[in-house]
Amino acid sequence: MAKQENPFINLDFQKMMTDFKMPGIDADALMNAQQKNIEAIASANQLAVEGMQAIGKRQAELFQQAVEESQKTLGELMTQGAPEDRIAKQAETVKTTIERTVTNLREISEMLAKSNQEAFEVINKRITESLEEVQSLAGKK
Repeated sequence: MAKQENPFINLDFQKMMTDFKMPGIDADALMNAQQKNIEAIASANQLAVEGMQAIGKRQAELFQQAVEESQKTLGELMTQGAPEDRIAKQAETVKTTIERTVTNLREISEMLAKSNQEAFEVINKRITESLEEVQSLAGKK
């Protein structure tokens, strides 16, 4: 059985669109707008990826700090003072750990919000530009 080939696979899409003439539609402007849309999405995705990488790196740093501090505190609790002193030290350590955890969660959530905002601004800007382009093209008719 002979294999059928798709006639569109080897065509340059932009050339095909510019050769395809429809009355009242500027194919070059349409292709340019779509290229800008794709670039905006790629830029927003890049910002999101960079934000997630920064958050992951910061979480790893915070985890490493927590492990080191836990080991140090555990060593101190096991070797120092009377049982009553150890209990007081343990309560103080738990309080400090909870406060630090809340602070770290706040920092991570702020990083996430900032990353999302930056990506959203790129998309929002492109949407605004796209609407202006449509108005401009509609005004040319």
